[in-house]
Amino acid sequence: MAKFTYEVQDMNGKKLRGSVEADSREKVIFALQNKGYIVLDVKEGGASLFGGVAGGPKKTGKVPGHVLAFFAEQLSTLLAGGVPLVRAISLLGEYASNPMLGTVLTQVAKDIAGGSSLHTALSRHKRTFSTIWLSLVQAGEVGGQLADTLMQVAKYTKTQEGMKSKIITAVTYPFILGTASVGVLIYFILGIVPTFAQIFKDFNIELPMITVVVLAVSSFLINHGILLIVMMIGLFVGFRFYIKTPEGKKRWHAFLLSMPLFGNFLKNIYYDRMLSTLSTLLQSGVTILNAISVLEESFDTNVIIQNALKQVRAEVAAGKSISESFRETGIFPGLMTEMMLMGEESGKLPAIIATLSKFYADNVDQFIARFSAVIDPILICGVGALIGIIVASIFLPIFKLSQIGGN
Repeated sequence: MAKFTYEVQDMNGKKLRGSVEADSREKVIFALQNKGYIVLDVKEGGASLFGGVAGGPKKTGKVPGHVLAFFAEQLSTLLAGGVPLVRAISLLGEYASNPMLGTVLTQVAKDIAGGSSLHTALSRHKRTFSTIWLSLVQAGEVGGQLADTLMQVAKYTKTQEGMKSKIITAVTYPFILGTASVGVLIYFILGIVPTFAQIFKDFNIELPMITVVVLAVSSFLINHGILLIVMMIGLFVGFRFYIKTPEGKKRWHAFLLSMPLFGNFLKNIYYDRMLSTLSTLLQSGVTILNAISVLEESFDTNVIIQNALKQVRAEVAAGKSISESFRETGIFPGLMTEMMLMGEESGKLPAIIATLSKFYADNVDQFIARFSAVIDPILICGVGALIGIIVASIFLPIFKLSQIGGN
């Protein structure tokens, strides 16, 4: 048996420390929890349950969305089963599969045991919990429906993560194919073409135009490739610096929304995200003004829509209806504002907004399916054509040499 030191907290918030002999750390935790204590830390020879080595650095940072969704589900289930909030979070922190989340939840449990609300405790970890998370939790606490709200949080988070996953899956294969193709082209131009260029030079024959162009491209990349790379890096850095300025960011985001084909795709993604978030907030009891404020804060990915939401918030605060406020921005489509008007008139605004969200989500799914079906053959044909041009530029002079040799 080994000796363990522990720190616990009773239901009155009083911290207690002590030591005990046991076969394992898990048995110590189990015994303390059975006595009704909230376990804050258990150490054996300097080893800490929550921090690795006692006094050592703790891992903090951003937690993946699917992990947060699972945490929300677990917490909702525990609360619905009658487990006290502090103990539920303490348990989830102790056995969290993600070390960063475990560290955060341990501190959250301590803060709640010290008298903080769940919303206040979570708000101290804004790198982990977004504004939307915090607003939903606050609404659940105020309305006395925290367990139900957390299940909505889990559902919302899963939906957003699912959309991200679809987009990543759609672009991964074309990216890999495109990268491999560029690598093959570079190998041909820098490795194979120069060898034949020297052969053609030794025979001093008149070369076809296609060969002249390919040899010129190859020579330019060999002689000026490093300069070209430096220039491209400089342009990229300058572009990144420019789009971080207020004017540059506004112009870039406006360009993204106005792009042919892909502009509508991005709009549908933003509309789906905006409407699903708004619907979830309203269904959880968040007031319309606070819900729009949360949307405004969370839409830093596109300042055009963020500024439009800022205008909507100001007009709603001035007493205008939601549909009218969205319409007057000139940014959002007529279908959206008309459906919102129907929702206001029927008193079913959250349900109508949820239906709108599904409509735009379906549009995104359709685009991804079509994009995946079309982009692969386009890439294959395009790369095949370029390689064919390079091969033709090499073999045409070889055929000409063979004819000369035959004569």
